[in-house]
This record gives sequence, C-alpha cells and structure tokens, in this order.
Amino acid sequence: MIITKLSIVIPVYNEAKTIHKILNKIKDVKLINNIEKELIIINDCSTDDSEIAIQKYAKNNSNLKIQYFKHPVNMGKGAALHTGISMAKGEYTVIQDADLEYDPEEYNELLIPIVKGAADVVYGSRFMGSKPHRILFFWHTIGNKFLTFLSNMFTNLNLTDMETCYKMFNTSILQSLKLKEKRFGFEPEVTAKIAKIKEIRIYEIGISYYGRTYLEGKKISWKDGFRAIYCILKY
Repeated sequence: MIITKLSIVIPVYNEAKTIHKILNKIKDVKLINNIEKELIIINDCSTDDSEIAIQKYAKNNSNLKIQYFKHPVNMGKGAALHTGISMAKGEYTVIQDADLEYDPEEYNELLIPIVKGAADVVYGSRFMGSKPHRILFFWHTIGNKFLTFLSNMFTNLNLTDMETCYKMFNTSILQSLKLKEKRFGFEPEVTAKIAKIKEIRIYEIGISYYGRTYLEGKKISWKDGFRAIYCILKY
C-alpha cells in the first residue's frame, strides 16, 4: 500500500518536563518510504506549563508539521484522542503518549506489515519479542494480561497486549468508529469495535517499553482497570 503521510496523535496532560524530549524523538525518526509525519497535539487542559512548552517547541521547529489543540476543561485521555483522530489527514494514524515510555523509532516496525499491504491495524506489544522492557510492577503486568485475556474472550482475537499505547490504524477505518470513552476506556473500546469489522486485518509486533513509576508521572491506576473491565463487557 502507498502511504504518503502518518498522523501522530499525542494527548498531553501535565507533561511540560518531557514533551520536548518526545517531540525531539519523533522529529529525528526518518520513516520508511519517505512517509511524511503529521503531529497532532491535544493539551487536555494541563495545569502545568505544557502549553508554553508545546508552543515554544512548535515555534522553534517550524519545519515540523504540528497541529495544536487545547481542551477548555480536562476531559480525559480518550477525549483528547477523539479530538486528534478527527483531525488526522494521514492514511494511517498512530497513538503516541507524551511521556518517554514508548520509542518513536519503532514506528517503522509498525509500518512494515502496512506498507506490505498485509495489515489495516498494527498493535505494538510490550509482552512479545526481545526488545528492552523496564521491570516495574508485578500486579500492573498481571492486570494488563488479565484485561487482554478478557478482551480476547469477547473479540475472539489473540492479542498479547490490548492495553498498549502503540496502535496504528487505517485512518478512514478509525474515523468511521463511533468512539465514546473519554478516559482510559479508549483501549478496550477501540479494540472491541475494530474487531467487529468484517475482514479487518490486525497484526501485532513486539516493541520496547521504558515504563515510568507513579513518582515519575505515571497516571493510570487500579480504578482504570475496573473501568476497562466494564468497557470490555459493554462494547
């Protein structure tokens, strides 16, 4: 498949300290087949200096295509993704968190089955392959695997990491979904709705994971796990 542009949707909430670092990583990535990058940054009403940091970065890197949007109130990660997805113009769209847990260098690995014409959706799995993974929380890992198992039961997929941030979608397919979850329920909802599409081609590839602790800014909690279970059952 011929792809000319990749839309990179970046939800931001209180990431003033790291946003320039992840944007530098994205800027430095040279995509295969000279695919163009389109960055869509959604500030979900941060209470720190995220907006100042983003605007300063955009001004100093005018050669990088950046669209910036700000929610007037905090609406949640899912809502920020809805905004970004609706604005995507690339043939494919990838989700990128504003922290440093995922490495944009791996966009090309996600793109390989797509440019070969084999995939409509590619998930980057933290639980397969031989790439580096920071060792952190036992129960967090068990929770992720349980949610993936439960999701697979209802979708009849055999994913290893439903909760991964790195999901790359055919943009027209993604924009056709009526997504509702405004917070961390986005992952099980989008997985369930993608799985219902007839003849959808979903691939998975191993990625690295540089996880951070709660002191370092990790935001997801056990409450989000219960919401994910609810979303799996609902959708």
